[in-house]
Amino acid sequence: MKRDLTELFLQKLQPQPRRFLVWDGKQRGLALAVRPNNRRSWKCIYSVRGRVRWYTIGPADVISLAEARKRAAKIRVAVADGKDPQAEKRAERGVGTFGELARRYVEEYAKGKNKSWAQADYLVRSHLLPRWGKLLPSHITRDDVKRLKAAIKAPIVANQTLAAASAIFSWALREQIAGVTLNPCQHVERHATRSRERVLAASEVAPFWTAFGQEGRAGITLKLILLTGQRPGEVIHLRRQHIIDGWWQMPGQPDAALDWPGTKNGESHRVWLPATAQQLLAELDGDFAGLKLNAPMQTICRELGVTEKVTPHDLRRTHGTLITGLGFGRDAMNRIQNHKDGGIGSVYDRHEYAEENRRVMEAVASEIMRLAEGRGAGKAKIVHLRGGEGR
Repeated sequence: MKRDLTELFLQKLQPQPRRFLVWDGKQRGLALAVRPNNRRSWKCIYSVRGRVRWYTIGPADVISLAEARKRAAKIRVAVADGKDPQAEKRAERGVGTFGELARRYVEEYAKGKNKSWAQADYLVRSHLLPRWGKLLPSHITRDDVKRLKAAIKAPIVANQTLAAASAIFSWALREQIAGVTLNPCQHVERHATRSRERVLAASEVAPFWTAFGQEGRAGITLKLILLTGQRPGEVIHLRRQHIIDGWWQMPGQPDAALDWPGTKNGESHRVWLPATAQQLLAELDGDFAGLKLNAPMQTICRELGVTEKVTPHDLRRTHGTLITGLGFGRDAMNRIQNHKDGGIGSVYDRHEYAEENRRVMEAVASEIMRLAEGRGAGKAKIVHLRGGEGR
């Protein structure tokens, strides 16, 4: 059956005992498939190198006759250009959704190569999957990326989320995963940001310390970051097997058996746990597996009415500021916080400085507890350090 289709004709068309096609006389290759149950769908039939292809445009109760003709025309143009739209569609199905691609990236690459994969995965699940999770990777455009960037209010979080998305697409391109032909995050301008200098003021330590006490295991973790000055991603992976005679000895390289990600700079690190930190660990049943710190910290900031928000990393920065503020100097801060620049390079040196590092850690912990408990006026001069947020 072939005729110039009209909406009126389609309304009057009745199903038959067997499936049949009605060809459109105006648009070459377009046909309406009608099933006995009256389910209808638009098809575009064409041939490539002698082989007939059936491309399903979509259901007729959703796609109008005019729209079906437009889509069929585009398919015919693609065929004339030497493409095979049906084969491309089948290949896209093999790729799966962006959500599936993101999961593959984590399991096949990120967990083994990226020490901060958990933070990036959190951003992907929070900001990308709700918008892109069910889309095919090839359907995500640069405009989609720009809209995503605009939807995330915090500039730093937007930049980090875009970086996480770009990493997924770049990996898929390197692995030549079918259906991924470009990285839509490229050439999308990031927000301009300033290096953070946020540290807790002396008057802020007590209210924050009290608020940490209301947050359970997350609160204990935040206290430990402030008391030790170590990176949040390392503290939430603290393993008791690495604590020997009061020293937290962090292997530089990852240990999958212990779910230890390794240190950020890949160098082994040894830090003294002051008495207060050891007491907190004694109160804790188990480790910190699965903890998220950003949400509780944001809740605390809201409850305390803090306008310039504090991040878990700012607690590490506060600890470093106290080291210099108490007169121990930048070299001591570099050693204790495991900065690659200005650090110490040999096992011999690390043990040579052990007693000094122990004194520094206990002195800083004592000052933190003095401020937390409101005991007397502060004597330390607080120096605001300049530096990147990732240190």
